[in-house]
Amino acid sequence: MFQDEARFGRISDVRRCWAPYPFRPLCQAMLTHEYTYAYGAVDVCTGQLDSLILPHVNTECMQVFLDEVASRHPNERIVMVMDGAGWHRSGGLIAPKNIYLLRLPPYAPELNPIEHVWDELREKFFHNRVFESLDALEEQLVSGLKTLELNPETVRSIVSWDWIMNALITSFMK
Repeated sequence: MFQDEARFGRISDVRRCWAPYPFRPLCQAMLTHEYTYAYGAVDVCTGQLDSLILPHVNTECMQVFLDEVASRHPNERIVMVMDGAGWHRSGGLIAPKNIYLLRLPPYAPELNPIEHVWDELREKFFHNRVFESLDALEEQLVSGLKTLELNPETVRSIVSWDWIMNALITSFMK
């Protein structure tokens, strides 16, 4: 599984949109410094997405997420590929018995396919939207994450990169 966190806040993402001629679409903009964080892990072979919404990015929240993923997959051995964020390297972070932590090279987000899941989530569920409260934003985030969790084929089409799949096939052939 590939793991990452993404920040979602009450900052609107204004993008182009279609409107019939001669109408000009109106989009509200907002800049409020309130954030929540989506933690996610994706199985690149099946497209299965596990996610949690937590208030911070820190060792304690990362531990909650890892424990949740371990409990969702009690009979599986998981290699969790993640970046080198400080809370991923913390001595206080304890990998559950069925999870092995594997770190990506520093400054290489392009190697982590879950980054594209965040892009899909932002594009399909958050552009040109203004939220009245952090609770409203979290409701939208829950809706988007559930939609992706219930559509593993869509997620798989986003994250099953050739080089990853080839590396997995090669390792199984040995």
